Amino acid sequence: MAEHIQVVTTTETQEDARRIARALVEARLASCVQIIGPIESTYHWKGAIETNREWQCMIKTRLDRFTQVDATIRRLHPYEVPEVFALPMVAGSRDYLKWIDAEVSSRSSGSVDPGEQ
Repeated sequence: MAEHIQVVTTTETQEDARRIARALVEARLASCVQIIGPIESTYHWKGAIETNREWQCMIKTRLDRFTQVDATIRRLHPYEVPEVFALPMVAGSRDYLKWIDAEVSSRSSGSVDPGEQ
């Protein structure tokens, strides 16, 4: 089975998060994107400490799709330096991982519902 990852990014607005999520799922670069928020982030930016409300996207995909996922996020993201990183899925339900594989495949049809596994 392919190596599975969860990519994380944050956006300033829920609308930006939804636009990125839809683009990734429509392009079959992700099987699912969960949007969590609002969350509060505190960080250094251009010499100052900033605190802002953000929306977090948790993107389920495969390692071999990371470059395309990253490029899509960067194309749609309004931040100058968007947060984009991947965490390995070290274990998971076999059926769920198969569903990820089916959804991020190059096929444009034959979608598999995780509840039908």
